[in-house]
Amino acid sequence: MRTLSVAALQTKPLAHDLEGSWQLFAEQVRAAAQLVPGLQLVVVPELLLAAEAPLLRGRPGWTAEAAVPVPGPLTDRICALAVETGLWLVPGSLFERTGDGTVHNTAIAVSPAGEIVARYRKIFPWQPYEDTAPGDEFVVFDIPGVARVGLAICYDGSFPETVRQLAWLGAEVILQPTLTTTRDREMELVCARANAWTNQVYVVNVNAADPAGVGGSVIVDPEGIVRQQAGTGEEILVDVLDLDTVDRVRRFGSSGLNRPWAQLARYGERIELPMYGGTFRTPDWVTKE
Repeated sequence: MRTLSVAALQTKPLAHDLEGSWQLFAEQVRAAAQLVPGLQLVVVPELLLAAEAPLLRGRPGWTAEAAVPVPGPLTDRICALAVETGLWLVPGSLFERTGDGTVHNTAIAVSPAGEIVARYRKIFPWQPYEDTAPGDEFVVFDIPGVARVGLAICYDGSFPETVRQLAWLGAEVILQPTLTTTRDREMELVCARANAWTNQVYVVNVNAADPAGVGGSVIVDPEGIVRQQAGTGEEILVDVLDLDTVDRVRRFGSSGLNRPWAQLARYGERIELPMYGGTFRTPDWVTKE
């Protein structure tokens, strides 16, 4: 039996206070580690450590002011916290400044050994409101012996290509840090369920709490069923994800009926995809049964 114990912390930063937001994050991670026996992974909202302000309280130039190198001093602190707590950490996302001065909205995954094992640059920034440069590569990482995990950030979930590609790369769990302050949160929840169901993966979508965001964090199972959903305030969603459920659903189908990956494996190579200039290629983990 493969299981992954996760804590999704629906919390909020201290607006424009980088050090205060770090201290809050570190305290909450330590508290989660003490609260939840057997906890393996903690994920928090988008841009928590960038101390992003609520939508109508933004400060011109804050993105550049809060941007940091990856790796760098901030990620060193995150890595040390992972070692201290023995947890996998996905600390929301950061404003990452590259060597040429480009700024990305970047999520990282840090192992309990204190290593950055994945770095994902948000491919679909919420334009024209976000001024970060888009990334160009989907990213998954392995928790050895447990699961392959894909990273997505907020608006990425509105594009079906995101989770389809991550699942194609073998992801069984999608971690999606989010910072949504607007009333379209309801449609994001529709997308979270649809992405989970059509790709037969877990989706952990963790939004910021009021007033930084509108909350509504969810954990959705591979059949599109919402296991947990938060309100608007600060909450911790704790769940133990049964990864054998992913195997079961992909083998026998959602509700014992729907097996999209197997069908794509049978017929996908014959189907022209003019939007992408190619055809479907069957990943190694899918059978044509």
